[in-house]
Amino acid sequence: MTIHAIAQHVADNVEQVIIGKRDVIELTLVALLCEGHVLIEDVPGTGKTTLAKAIARSVGCSFKRIQFTPDLLPSDVTGVYFFNQKSQEFEFRPGPIMSQVVLADEINRATPRTQAALLEAMQERQLSIDLETMPLPRPFLVLATQNPIELEGTFPLPEAQVDRFLLKIGLGYPSEQDENQILLRYERDDPLAGLATVLSSDILLDLQQQVRFVRVEQSVREYLVRVSRATREHAAVELGVSPRGTLALYKTAQALAALRGREYVIPDDVKHLAPCVLAHRIIIRPQTRLRGRTPEQVIAEIVAAEPVPVEK
Repeated sequence: MTIHAIAQHVADNVEQVIIGKRDVIELTLVALLCEGHVLIEDVPGTGKTTLAKAIARSVGCSFKRIQFTPDLLPSDVTGVYFFNQKSQEFEFRPGPIMSQVVLADEINRATPRTQAALLEAMQERQLSIDLETMPLPRPFLVLATQNPIELEGTFPLPEAQVDRFLLKIGLGYPSEQDENQILLRYERDDPLAGLATVLSSDILLDLQQQVRFVRVEQSVREYLVRVSRATREHAAVELGVSPRGTLALYKTAQALAALRGREYVIPDDVKHLAPCVLAHRIIIRPQTRLRGRTPEQVIAEIVAAEPVPVEK
């Protein structure tokens, strides 16, 4: 089966639980194929936790949830060595981060020190505890959530950590028709409880390798770089996208092309992904923010202004 066929099968399976959010499911699968991480910013009750559980179950991955609170310690995330009196030896008790799919719920409620405990895991796919380095299981995906409307008792993520997230997405409220379907679907039982596994983690690892061979023509690659570099020169932007962001846009464009059944990237892939990949990586000027403009709007302006390559 092709990547497109497998991805459609997984998305159909997840849609048994998450109704009317095909685009969000597709973007999450893009992150999974790139072995990147996703920051989901939305109001409570829109299905963030359910999405994480449905993805983990569909691809046969182990799943752990971390509820971030101000009193959460780094060792509560990574694990800790303890002295076993029976064996008279120190033993390691792994934390919830030692899982394939990790939901970091309300990540901005934890202190910066605890938030930083995720940095090495997200970037290096390993943990360093008491001078010992431990690899994390593969595939490895962090889905972090944060509430955009509550500011009291929260610690905004520093730019260095936000930059570690491949994508930033929001689920949003369902349409009236979709909300009716949700009521019917959940009327008698929870569809998540009976959700089947449709893809093994071993096959997923193989798909992650295949995605890297999706072709990106020189003209499309140059277009992608121009979009990224334009964020550093735009009048509304104080700090533009780093080369890590450019690479993230490149990899996600390859994954999206494969998901849509193509062996090559087109400019529309870059256009579609730019707001989700780049917007959380830029810092807009205070006066821009005061005028009510968002980073997503600035990225949309940049993409619209950049000439699209055409076939000769």
